[in-house]
Amino acid sequence: MTERIAYYNGLYVPESEVMIPFRDRGFVLGDAVFDTARTFGGKIFKLEEHIERLYRSLKAIDINPGIEPQKMQEISEEVVKRNLPMLNEGEDYWVFQRITRGQNVVGGEIWQSGGSTVIVECTPLPIKPRAKLFREGIDMHIPSIRRIPPECLSPSVKSHNYLNLVLADLEVRDKGPNAWAILLDTRGFLCEGIGSNLFLVRDGCLFTPRSQYVLAGVSRQTVIELAEKLNIQVIEDDLSPYDALNADEAFITSTSFCICPARSCNGKPIGKSQVPGPMTEKLQEAFAEEVGYNFVDQYLSHLPKE
Repeated sequence: MTERIAYYNGLYVPESEVMIPFRDRGFVLGDAVFDTARTFGGKIFKLEEHIERLYRSLKAIDINPGIEPQKMQEISEEVVKRNLPMLNEGEDYWVFQRITRGQNVVGGEIWQSGGSTVIVECTPLPIKPRAKLFREGIDMHIPSIRRIPPECLSPSVKSHNYLNLVLADLEVRDKGPNAWAILLDTRGFLCEGIGSNLFLVRDGCLFTPRSQYVLAGVSRQTVIELAEKLNIQVIEDDLSPYDALNADEAFITSTSFCICPARSCNGKPIGKSQVPGPMTEKLQEAFAEEVGYNFVDQYLSHLPKE
């Protein structure tokens, strides 16, 4: 194999043959949804939960993919199976399902479209460039851009329209190599980052922003469930930048990171100098046991040899 294989509207084809029409509404209007799982040792984690969330997004914006959830799951597994020979040692895949409303109707109204476009693809996780974040910790920065409020668009819809999060991320890129944007909602409370959820640790309890204002990630829910098994109290609440600065620890969760520690907020250190903090490390170990794979070592193994 010299090229990864993707699923495109009923066919398994080389990625270079996935040609999106320029009138596709996902390209023209961002009128599309997606979801993302990841593999551990080549096996997809919680694919069913990701597919369920995908179909909730589809239902919320009234797109019919023409494929049942079970079939979408089977397609995702087949795409990964076909691409496993291209994985290098120590790598894993992001697995994407992308569905657009289809093409605009030429000469028709803006609300009209053809049949949906369905793509399932996978790409290697950015493990090497992100490895240092597991050793040094993320530097969280709060951009001026606020998260789109739920009264405008539900954050539970994982849509292709990521411009709000992209601009926030670009704003903090020059803050340093470990910079990561954590947006405020329009009320001034901590919200989320691009593809990531936030957790704070204080006095032995775990705090995270209310799910009403964030895309409640599958990794976020996994951490909540693991914390409950470990008898760690989890509190969903409105959290301010003050709360982050005065936390004992902080970390973010995402499909790719799983759990990655944060060491600062707006240039000020969080808690003590230990990265990760004791609760973060405890939850990392529990997460690794849950997935049957040491994802922290996977990242750290890609650091340059000293």
